[in-house]
Amino acid sequence: MSVRSSDLTERGQALDERGPGPVTVVLSVNGTERSLEIEPRVSLLDALREHLDLTGAKKGCDQGTCGTCTVWVDGNRVLSCLTLALTCEGHEVTTVEGLADGEELHAMQRAFIAEDAFQCGFCTPGQIMSAVALLKEGHAHDDAEIKEWMSGNICRCAAYPHIRAAIRAVRDEAQ
Repeated sequence: MSVRSSDLTERGQALDERGPGPVTVVLSVNGTERSLEIEPRVSLLDALREHLDLTGAKKGCDQGTCGTCTVWVDGNRVLSCLTLALTCEGHEVTTVEGLADGEELHAMQRAFIAEDAFQCGFCTPGQIMSAVALLKEGHAHDDAEIKEWMSGNICRCAAYPHIRAAIRAVRDEAQ
């Protein structure tokens, strides 16, 4: 899922034509505004990793099929490899680095550790971002629903039972 230009124009915000060549893009990431000089075709993932040194979101498939690049735009899950950074101006981008409160890990991050919900850790940031969103969306009533709503996030190590256990733990703790 990505922020479409039609979404922006529907809200009454006109899109200026920009490019070719580098343009100034101002992104609000984890509550901090950052100004970048990037090509209009740069993905949000590449802007985060290569220009802002936020390397939590990973580049797995670069085709939107693995979920390792999952971040939030205005609180909604997006695949940052398929989202142009330019379209995120005026929106709040949240990455896994923005979940913790200082040194205090988010409940889902703690649960992933407690439930051993990762092996190699490559998919973990995307899994955590999707898992937190899944709970906010109200899609964690049972394992079947969790499995369905997390299906866009692939774990090559097959830690799925542990990931679901972490999600259940946070869900149950909140209730």
